[in-house]
Amino acid sequence: MKNLLFGILLGCFALMGCRSDEDSIQKIDQIINFYIQDANGKDLLIPDSIGSFTTISMNDVLASTDVANVSFSTKTAENSKRYLEYIAGATRQLQSGGDSEERVYRSQIRVALTKKLTDSTFSTPVNDTLEILYRWTPSVFEVSKVNYNNQLIFTKMQDQPNNVTIIK
Repeated sequence: MKNLLFGILLGCFALMGCRSDEDSIQKIDQIINFYIQDANGKDLLIPDSIGSFTTISMNDVLASTDVANVSFSTKTAENSKRYLEYIAGATRQLQSGGDSEERVYRSQIRVALTKKLTDSTFSTPVNDTLEILYRWTPSVFEVSKVNYNNQLIFTKMQDQPNNVTIIK
């Protein structure tokens, strides 16, 4: 009889331990798609095209070392425009909020862009600054704002992808 009671209690505890607590799931939205174009909307990420940026590198300014490459992937959208997909990798520094339920983190990235001028010549790299602000709450961690060379170029819209257009 004791074994039966013990078995029932063990089964009840096992079922209670398997229940789902959906309130504790944090939504993470940190993927950013960077489109680089000129003022007329021309895609400047076309490989080997004169006038396009053929070499791009990103370096984490807030990292503990001077050279801390930030990874990204070059992708093509359905409309054939190319973009840089940044998922994560740069240091996130707490900017405000501390122990509160709403915090702001920031990443700062140096973006080096080299443009193809002719078939055989390239510009010297242009170094720009990218600042990404993230919003953290117990229920969400998401990109909040993006500044490029100290200019606000993106503010998060609820349930929209983080598509950021940089005009060069």
